[in-house]
Amino acid sequence: MEQTPSPYNDYYDGADDDIHAPCNNGNVRAFSHVFIPTLYSIVFIVGTIGNGLVVCVLAKYHKRSNMTDVCLFNLALADLLFLVSLPFWAHYAAIAEWTFGGFVCRAATGCFQLGFYGSIFFMILMTVDRYAVIVHAHTSFVVKHRTVSSGVALSGFCWALSLGASLPSIIFSQVKNESSGLTCKEEYPDGSKWREFGWVQLNVLGLVLPLSVMVYCYSRIIPTLISMKSQKKHKAIKLILVLILVFFFFWTPYNVVIFMNFLQRLPMKWMSSCEWHNDMSMAMQWVETLGFCHSCLNPIIYAFVGQKFRTLVVKMLKQWFPVCFSKCRTITSQLSERRSSTYSRSSEISTTKII
Repeated sequence: MEQTPSPYNDYYDGADDDIHAPCNNGNVRAFSHVFIPTLYSIVFIVGTIGNGLVVCVLAKYHKRSNMTDVCLFNLALADLLFLVSLPFWAHYAAIAEWTFGGFVCRAATGCFQLGFYGSIFFMILMTVDRYAVIVHAHTSFVVKHRTVSSGVALSGFCWALSLGASLPSIIFSQVKNESSGLTCKEEYPDGSKWREFGWVQLNVLGLVLPLSVMVYCYSRIIPTLISMKSQKKHKAIKLILVLILVFFFFWTPYNVVIFMNFLQRLPMKWMSSCEWHNDMSMAMQWVETLGFCHSCLNPIIYAFVGQKFRTLVVKMLKQWFPVCFSKCRTITSQLSERRSSTYSRSSEISTTKII
C-alpha cells in the first residue's frame, strides 16, 4: 500500500500487514496532496506569529519575569519547535516523496515530537502552578519555592521528559527507498512492540494525563475563586472552562483515531478492510490538523488574555513599528507602573494569572 505523507506515517499503513492485496488509496493521497500542505502552512504562519510574539515579549522584558512567565516562555518555545517541522511535512505531502535526507528526517521528527510533548508538559506545569498559587496560596512552601530559578529547574525537567518520550521516534526514524519513492518514517524492528507502545504513550501523555490534571486542579481552583471577593472571578472561571473545553475539543478526536489504529492491530476482520483503512487515513488528516491548530491558540489562551501581557505587546510593537502603532492606545499605563516585578498575592490571582 502506498504511503500517505504525514508526521505519523505509521498510522496510515497500520493495516498493511493484515491485507494481502494492495489497497487503492488514490483518493486519500490526492486529497492529502492539497489539504495537508495548505492547512499545515496556515498553522505554521499563524502559530509562528503568535508564539514568536510571546517569546519576543518575555525575552525583552525578562527582568519582570516570574515563574508563570518562565512557563509561558517555554510553552511558546515548544510550540515553535513543533511548528518548525510543519513546512517539511507539508512539502513531503505535496510531492509524496522525502527529499531532505536522513539527517533532516530525524531532525524534523525530533522537533515535531519534542514540541508536541513539550507543549503538553508545560501546560501541565502551568496548571499545577495555578493550583498551588490559588488553592495553597498561604502555604509557606509555595511562597518560598515559587521563584524564577524554580521555574527554570522545572522547565529543564519538562524538557528532559519530552526528550525521553521523543527518543523512540527519533531513533527509529529513517529515510527508506520504496516503490513510491523516498519515505521518512519510523522503521521498527520486526516483531517488536515499539509501534503499539508509541500509540499507547501518545494516548496517555497526550490526552489522559493532561486532561486528568486539568480537571482535578481546576475543579479545586473554581470553588476557591468562588469564595473570593473579586470582580474578576467570573471572568477567570469562564476562561478556565474555555481552557479545558478547547483542549478537549482539539485533541480528543486525534487521540481517538490513534486509539482506533491501535485496535486495528487486533485480529478484527472489519478493521482490516481497505475501506476501513482508507477511512482512517482520511480521518487522521482532519483530526491531526485540528490538533495542530491548538499550538496557534496557546498564545491567545495563556498570554494575550492577560492585561500585563497585552500591555507589553503594545509597548514592544510601538517601539519596533512607531509609525504603524503611534496612534495605538496605551493600555492602562498606570496599571503597568503599579505592577512591578514583585506582585502582591491579590494581583497574582487575577485573570492574567489564572491560566
